[in-house]
Amino acid sequence: MREPPRSRAKGASLEERVSKEAQKGNQKAAKPVETAIKPTRAEDYAEWYQQVVRAADLAENSAVRGCMVIKPWGYALWERFQAELDAMFKATGHKNAYFPLFIPKSFLEKEAEHVDGFAKECAVVTHHRLIAGEGGGLIPDPKAKLEEPLIVRPTSETIIGASFAQWVRSYRDLPLLINQWANVVRWEMRTRLFLRTAEFLWQEGHTAHATREEAEIETRKMLEVYVKFATEYMAMPVHYGAKTKSERFPGAVETYSIEAMMQDKKALQAGTSHFLGQNFAKASGIRFQTKLETEEYAWTTSWGVSTRLVGALLMTHADDDGMIIPPRLAPAHVVVLPVLRGDETKAAVMDYVAQLKADLAKVRYHDRPIEVEVDARDIRGGEKNWDWIKKGVPLRVEVGPRDVESSAVMVSRRDRGPRDKTSMSREDFINGIVSMLDDMQNGLLQKALAYRAAASKTVTSREEFEAFFSGSDGGGFAFAHFSCDEKVENDLKERFKVTVRNIPEDVPSALVPGTCIFTGVPCDRQVLFAKSY
Repeated sequence: MREPPRSRAKGASLEERVSKEAQKGNQKAAKPVETAIKPTRAEDYAEWYQQVVRAADLAENSAVRGCMVIKPWGYALWERFQAELDAMFKATGHKNAYFPLFIPKSFLEKEAEHVDGFAKECAVVTHHRLIAGEGGGLIPDPKAKLEEPLIVRPTSETIIGASFAQWVRSYRDLPLLINQWANVVRWEMRTRLFLRTAEFLWQEGHTAHATREEAEIETRKMLEVYVKFATEYMAMPVHYGAKTKSERFPGAVETYSIEAMMQDKKALQAGTSHFLGQNFAKASGIRFQTKLETEEYAWTTSWGVSTRLVGALLMTHADDDGMIIPPRLAPAHVVVLPVLRGDETKAAVMDYVAQLKADLAKVRYHDRPIEVEVDARDIRGGEKNWDWIKKGVPLRVEVGPRDVESSAVMVSRRDRGPRDKTSMSREDFINGIVSMLDDMQNGLLQKALAYRAAASKTVTSREEFEAFFSGSDGGGFAFAHFSCDEKVENDLKERFKVTVRNIPEDVPSALVPGTCIFTGVPCDRQVLFAKSY
């Protein structure tokens, strides 16, 4: 006869037996879950981020300090950002142009606030030739010193302003709506791939208008474009509104931003739109003759987003197995993984895969054909599968000899567990793929919204504010009435590393008047506080 379990031994009470069984259950539940990314988000968020970038094969550090090499998968993702944003810009009347990488130092000096804001980040070119040094190596040729140093573009308001001054003569030349896709250099001391690098890619819009009202409308219009892109394409909810005076773009009259919550509860400024008034027009001499034949300075704007959006996408959706890319921005919607078991079935499987890819390409998803990668590498199936999990492709489809025989596919969704697979007919998969991708896109947005809501709070006193941001988890988003006192802002930044992200316009409860929790001064509305990148 089999010996009874010890928990059933003579003298063991029912309570003792239940307690021991519960302990066994807890021990099983406590077994760590294996993940592709180590450390996990909970263990070390900063390092987790770096490991996801590497595992997804997005980018790597270059030989140049603070700069990155964007690898093919990372650049394909950036190209998706470019394609969608570029179409949105052109739909609002903007045209693309390109302006010099180098800016004369005197141009930057024309606008005092602007030069003060960027001076510490500028890379400067002083010579135009190298020669061999006496001790070996190359040195700048003393005879090749530039008459005027050139600044490597940190932003282009001044150099574009010089062109605008030549292009604008009459009110008939306005509005002038220009966008530039380019690289910029800001000499950062602490860098992180995509989020903050010495050189990064971006777009910068620059416009000139005949009236203040037109320029203000333009500023808000482009802010709305960014909100739409973040929400509908990135599945990343944002709060939008004006920056406080201390956080404005150098030289701007008003700066608006979109702010997103990352999975460590910090805010990331994902895009900005600036109303520049006539400040840069006066500095650059952008004047025009009005209908009344008087001469006036133009009213200008600028607005931009950068490759930090790739980092934002990662930190909004990635998990401990790697990237999760929203379908509307995925370089490929589907990766097909042929299961090849011997030469006798290989041809049939690959023919089936080729036809599947061709049929999927006929299906359109938000004005794009369904894009398919086929991974026929001669490596283990599990290794291939995990490669694409880490890259974040929305759908993984396995096709083997049995699937060919039954006209079926085995489908895995990236927004579900790595071992979650569903067998379905080939026809049902093709007919249902748009609905499946839309479900994923919406699900990612709803998940991000729920996460943000759980980590957001309205605080009504200084004590509550300090308690919220003193915890080890970083707090989250705090809404509070604030008089925008710069001394208080500086104190909060120094003590808690907390800043006013913006004065949100999309939160109805934040638009109610109240009293500043720090100074007691009456306020029209609340502001958004958070720790940030």
